[in-house]
Amino acid sequence: MSDTARQTVKPHLPDAQTVTSVTHWNDSLFSFRVTRPQSLRFRSGEFVMIGLLGDNGRPLLRAYSIASPAWDDELEFYSIKVPNGPLTSRLQHIKTGDEIILRPKPVGTLVHDALLPGKRIWFLATGTGIAPFASLMREPETYEKYDQVIMMHTCRTQSELEYGRQLVESLREDPLIGEMVEGKLLYYPTTTREESAHMGRITDNLTSGKVFSDLGLPQMNANDDRAMICGSLAFNVDVKAVLESFGLREGANSEPREFVVEKAFVGEGV
Repeated sequence: MSDTARQTVKPHLPDAQTVTSVTHWNDSLFSFRVTRPQSLRFRSGEFVMIGLLGDNGRPLLRAYSIASPAWDDELEFYSIKVPNGPLTSRLQHIKTGDEIILRPKPVGTLVHDALLPGKRIWFLATGTGIAPFASLMREPETYEKYDQVIMMHTCRTQSELEYGRQLVESLREDPLIGEMVEGKLLYYPTTTREESAHMGRITDNLTSGKVFSDLGLPQMNANDDRAMICGSLAFNVDVKAVLESFGLREGANSEPREFVVEKAFVGEGV
């Protein structure tokens, strides 16, 4: 379809970017890539506002972490599908060539600048909360700063882990960071409803020490360990309490410490 024909079907969106690919991982999860504005500069781990036009003709926007690294020519996003969600009920039907709204003003706390130097970094996520870590796991700076990178990702079922699993597996073959990842990246996926190699919530696996035992790591401590958290509000609160029990303190861009929390997570109801 030509640009002219496309515009007769629907109006040109403000701050428009074009969808270049869409992948549906299961009935409730999908990822997509879009063109990147030439002017957009961001730090791996940040988020932007994206969306579509609502029924009233006004932009319907939500905060989405950029799942692609800062060096990528395109932008990748990872989303849940909510049947009655104001945005995702529509967004899940986008196809290659469609347009979305993307406000090119990246912000966020899940960035390396918000953490003090350390030996290990823990990425702690549930569901689509893995998106900012999909960016950071592909960022060379992550492996330059830390001796070990631990990705803990928990979902209900194995199919919900597939996006992360395929991403982690692809990193070792990545021409840019494959050699950096080797021996440094530890992946610890768990399920809570379906049987899998590792079971249980992130909070339980941390407090019981099971994850440390399984990965051959010492218990988390404030001298060596740094962490980033991304999930539902309840998850963030629970994990924050666990990290504080290990002596870690919450930081921010303006005051780097031992861990940071993303508060703009796109969860249920979108």
